[in-house]
Amino acid sequence: MAKLTATVLLMLLAAATAGTVTDAGGTLPAGRQQARTRRSRFLLANSPSSYACSKKSAAAVCFAPGSPGATCCGGQCVDTVASADHCGGCNKVCKHDRSTCCGGRCVDLLADKDQCGACGNQCNKKCSNGFCDYAL
Repeated sequence: MAKLTATVLLMLLAAATAGTVTDAGGTLPAGRQQARTRRSRFLLANSPSSYACSKKSAAAVCFAPGSPGATCCGGQCVDTVASADHCGGCNKVCKHDRSTCCGGRCVDLLADKDQCGACGNQCNKKCSNGFCDYAL
C-alpha cells in the first residue's frame, strides 16, 4: 500500500512540474506566464501615451478604439469635448476652479442652468449648488 501511495504521489508531482514554465529564474504554472510582465499602476499612469499623433496620422491614430479623443493636439490625441485642458480646441483650458468641460464649453456645474450638477442636465428655472429649481 505504501509503494502504491508513493507511486501516485510521484506521478502527481511529475504531472504538476511538467506544466510549469521557467521564466528568469522562477517557475510559473502553464497559462500564468503573463504574471511576471505586469507593471505597477504608477508606471502605467506615468508612461507615455501610445496614442502619439501627427497631422498625417491623426485620422488613423486618434479615431482608433481606446484613443483618448479624436483631435491631435501637440502630438497627442485628446478629447476636446470633455477635457478641461483642451475644451473646445487645442490648449483651451477651463480657467476657473469650478469649471468643467461639457460639449466643448467650459461651464460651472453648480450654477449653469443648462448643465446643472452634470453635463446635459437642464433646469426649468434655476440651478443652485448643482440642484435644479432648489428652494431655500
